[in-house]
Amino acid sequence: MIELDLHRDRRAASTLVEQVVQGFARAIDAQSLRAGALLPSVRQLARSHALSTFTVTEAYNRLVSMGLVVARRGSGYRVAARPVAGAAPRAAAAGWQPPSLTANWLLSDVFADHSVPIKAGCGWLPSEWVNESGLQHALRALSRVPAARLGDYGHPYGFAPLRERVAEQLDRLGLPVDVGNVLLTQGATQGLDLIVRTLLRAGDAVIVEDPGYGNLLQILKLAGLVVHGVPRTLTGVDTDVLETLVARHQPKAIFVNTTLQNPTGATYGMAAAFRLLQIAERARMWVIEDDVSRELAPPGAPLFAALEGLQRVVYVGGFSKTVTPALRCGYVVAEQAVLRELARTKMAVGLTSSEAIERIVDKVLVEGRYARHVETVNERLKLAHAVLEERLDALGLELFHRPRAGLFAWARLPIDAQRAGEVATAALAHGIWLAPGSYFRPDDAPSAWFRFNAPYADDDALWRFIERVGRGAL
Repeated sequence: MIELDLHRDRRAASTLVEQVVQGFARAIDAQSLRAGALLPSVRQLARSHALSTFTVTEAYNRLVSMGLVVARRGSGYRVAARPVAGAAPRAAAAGWQPPSLTANWLLSDVFADHSVPIKAGCGWLPSEWVNESGLQHALRALSRVPAARLGDYGHPYGFAPLRERVAEQLDRLGLPVDVGNVLLTQGATQGLDLIVRTLLRAGDAVIVEDPGYGNLLQILKLAGLVVHGVPRTLTGVDTDVLETLVARHQPKAIFVNTTLQNPTGATYGMAAAFRLLQIAERARMWVIEDDVSRELAPPGAPLFAALEGLQRVVYVGGFSKTVTPALRCGYVVAEQAVLRELARTKMAVGLTSSEAIERIVDKVLVEGRYARHVETVNERLKLAHAVLEERLDALGLELFHRPRAGLFAWARLPIDAQRAGEVATAALAHGIWLAPGSYFRPDDAPSAWFRFNAPYADDDALWRFIERVGRGAL
């Protein structure tokens, strides 16, 4: 068995995956692990160092992408041959080529592409932060469910006990609803798509936050809607600009991200929320409230649906930020007549959502020490943000907001906005995924602002690259 000092620290700002990768890299560079040496199996290393198999698998994948380790079916992971003097760098020697920064990669391949080791621009929690014990318990519980109960499509509205759980959670937040107001979906993004298909028609004008959720922008484009952006501020959208847009374009809906907005990390203030609702009421405009990060936010943020009572607000939530994005499970909450139409659309375009997945999520919420897990994640996110802010401040970069919560921070790099795409492409060649502001703008306008995912942004190689960008030394 290989003895490896990993310097494990679960409270460190760098993730456990990064600590494992760095531990192996140190051992390989020092040649205490020589070329051809067999690494422990995933299960062996997880057991010997009290790690999850998720953590070890992700770390081994990163070592492979870095060219430090090779993986062969049936023979495990071995240390790669060291390049001879004057040879190409490890990544090139291993045959790695950076992915092309195209719309296809950003919309689909990026989620399955494990070749980029530093995912500073991604939109999810590290895999080793998953509530592994809660998930394993839920999976064991599902395995004991009689097969006959999983032998049909399930209910169009979704698994009733989980819908009850959602209703109870919203009641605690001041929105009294019952299961008849809750529709489960294949993730919050599908919920947004169902709303667009049901309430809007091609050619309708809609308003989005600028910057705002990138995948929503693609949904709206595919639906043939006319999209107008309203500037997002620290406390919500600029309501003066919103009033002008409403008067000029007569939009049918506005899409808002209430808490810890993607990509800025900002949260609505109460005054801005009230004024937006007043504007929407006068204009008879739908308010689509995307609130997937509510559980990662400090308490007290306004809830549009509770303030307005589901007359013109349709509420969207999900579990990808707190349970796992691998279980595609979200929900839409609306007035019952609207929800019936959404359920019809859901059945027309995809039939029911997965009852098996919904049962797993329900078990995690009820029996998986979920509240403690969320508390731990929030503590780790606060620490990760503090480290990220320190890194950005050290380089004199401008921060839009300092949320100390959630996944995202929004920072301006010292470049001309027209060069943002060039910077992102150059970063990929160094194994770094950055997310430039144009991804989040309704007109794809160039932007010098970038989204950073706090838990993924504490790699020295990332900040060496950012420093070179600032010096104009790409």
